[in-house]
Amino acid sequence: MSYFSDLGVRVAPFKAQNVSNNSSVTIEGREISRAQCFQAEAARVEPSYLFNPVLLKSHGNGSVQVIVNGLVHKNQGVAEYYDELDTLKIHVKNSFSQLLSDYELVIAEGAGSPVELNLLHKDLSNTFIAQIFEPNIILVADIERGGVFASIYGTLELLAPDIRKNVVGIIINKFRGDRRFFDTGEIIIRERFGVPVLGVLPFLPLNIDMEDSQSLQNYTQRRNEIKLKVAVIATPRLSNYNDLDVFMADDELDVTLIHSFQTLADFDLILLAGSKSVISDLRWLKAEGLFAEIQQFEKAIFGICGGYQMLCEALNDSEGLEADMPSFETGFGFIADTVTYQQPKILKRGVYSVFGFDVTGYEIHCGKLARYPLFYDVENISGTHIHGIFDNNKFRSAYFKKLNPAYKGFDYTVYREETINAFTNMVRENLDLTTLLQP
Repeated sequence: MSYFSDLGVRVAPFKAQNVSNNSSVTIEGREISRAQCFQAEAARVEPSYLFNPVLLKSHGNGSVQVIVNGLVHKNQGVAEYYDELDTLKIHVKNSFSQLLSDYELVIAEGAGSPVELNLLHKDLSNTFIAQIFEPNIILVADIERGGVFASIYGTLELLAPDIRKNVVGIIINKFRGDRRFFDTGEIIIRERFGVPVLGVLPFLPLNIDMEDSQSLQNYTQRRNEIKLKVAVIATPRLSNYNDLDVFMADDELDVTLIHSFQTLADFDLILLAGSKSVISDLRWLKAEGLFAEIQQFEKAIFGICGGYQMLCEALNDSEGLEADMPSFETGFGFIADTVTYQQPKILKRGVYSVFGFDVTGYEIHCGKLARYPLFYDVENISGTHIHGIFDNNKFRSAYFKKLNPAYKGFDYTVYREETINAFTNMVRENLDLTTLLQP
């Protein structure tokens, strides 16, 4: 996105349907995938619900929360969701049409394979957009998985003729090793498959705005002079884990993702992050033995959104908003408050006065606290509903210095911008994307 923005092109990201529990709030007070928010940031445009008209957030057990145009539509099973596909196509078409009139270039991201032949009639992100709007198409092939030639050839052969004719190039992604070893591969693809290779992208970890839970394994830490050891409780329904980005980028932190029981006494801080289904994750903590381990932890505990709610005495979802059935569960009891789950979902974005600082962030939650709706900070227990709280340099430094006065801190805003610029430069050096600017 920033590649084209740097050329002066007004560009917008688009993904018709995304499946992710990692979301963010737009200026319209709507909810979209965090990935499209990040792409908008890279494109230097304001995020909009138009960029991601359909978002599916997994409940588990074959159930999803369906977000349409940035607002909760309903919770339903996957089969029911597909029954409403024709209606969703109207929203997707309207959003993409609006973007085409508002921007010079719209980059529509696909999802998975465009030739899952048994699912083509249910595809919103690939063939639907390709057939309705007939855009230039670039096929991105993941060489890290192996079999890249078979993958490219098979995909091209299985594409419908009206889509195949619009394929303008191939991008080889996640290449490792000596780039020269693929020179012959480019010739093979161009001469035997009849499609040019627009470039070969080397594998470069990008430690910001992971799209889904599978991406968590791609985090790489920048450990240097460790001042604090942080345990992040990676519950099964962990969401909005972009809150972890700043932790992974901080070279004074040693971060461990806790996926199952282990003793936590050696850590300096426990972080309970967001959850798509808080009560379900709370019960998982109890079943794993981590609940008791956290209860007896005497050092710092910080909760964000769902993690914040877990710190309370009780959680009451009498309408089954998060788990598709009425649920009640006792929390850690660190905060003398009760969480009640209610509609409508709170979707806010702005500057908040919390912990003695003005911080920019956003809220996405149905759970509401009666006494401490926004934040809590007493002795070793702290928490807030605000996502992005630790992105604030002043708050983060003050909080970590309280835990260890030797902590120095860093400028996350600068780090983030440098990361985006470095990735953009890598793309610029390895790809020829001028074909996308052709009419």
